[in-house]
Amino acid sequence: MPPLTAGATADLPVFDVLGRSRAHRERELAIAGGLRLVQWRNDGGRMDYERPGHHTLSVYLQGGTDTHLVETPGETGHPGCHCILPAEHESHWNVAGPLRFVHLYLSDATWADRIVQLLDAEPRAITLEQRIFGQDPTLAAWAQAVAARDWQDPAERLRIDSLSQAALDHLVLQAARPRQRQAAERAAGGLSSAARRRVLAFVDAHLDGADLTLPRLAAEAHLSEFHFARMFRVSLGCSVHDWVAARRLDRARALLQGTALPLADVAAACGYASASHLSRHVKAATGATPGQWRGALAGG
Repeated sequence: MPPLTAGATADLPVFDVLGRSRAHRERELAIAGGLRLVQWRNDGGRMDYERPGHHTLSVYLQGGTDTHLVETPGETGHPGCHCILPAEHESHWNVAGPLRFVHLYLSDATWADRIVQLLDAEPRAITLEQRIFGQDPTLAAWAQAVAARDWQDPAERLRIDSLSQAALDHLVLQAARPRQRQAAERAAGGLSSAARRRVLAFVDAHLDGADLTLPRLAAEAHLSEFHFARMFRVSLGCSVHDWVAARRLDRARALLQGTALPLADVAAACGYASASHLSRHVKAATGATPGQWRGALAGG
């Protein structure tokens, strides 16, 4: 399988640490919504992660009974256990192989998008906390299911996408805590709840048009462009442009799954310039063309 691009590697420091070690990347897959799935085999060594800047869900498939954090040698892993490594965490590991595991990588922006869409909550309110060798049958089943599939087959890739999106939903629901939400609502620097809801509702209502400019969205929030752009990033974890691009892709995927509209009509409904423009974005994000999406769904 070809290596990650330089840009993708730069965005995945955990991947980079493993890549410089004795770990072997067995296969990888880009998933819609900014997710990336990688299956690893590690034959042992020292691993040091320092504030990677992205979140990692790790689930052990095989081995791990002699793998542990340096500071807690008595606590070891096992097949089916999971580790959650948040973007700001630091950890130091002694790995005893052979160990096989899957990693699901996601950015702050991906986490924020799912919180808003699933919970209609302030993204800063729901934090992803570090967990080492956790027990969760849902995550263990997800890892086994994606590991058992053919990552090269377009139909299987779409099923892996669906399984992984559900795993992310599970993480969000597990992380939701009212006290965190209340504390974040009081935090300064981001959009108010009312402004956030107005802006995001406006985005979703105008994905097919040309109204999604920074000045128009800033006016919806009753803020200057400068302050709106800064506060949007604080609240949502990404730029306005990146948020709009992600929502257009989500709309396109929903229409491809739920309708028989021609690709040109799907493109127009999502703000893409043409069917080919839509196809490029869907293929880049999911590894499958719009036609492959529909063919896989039609085939069950």
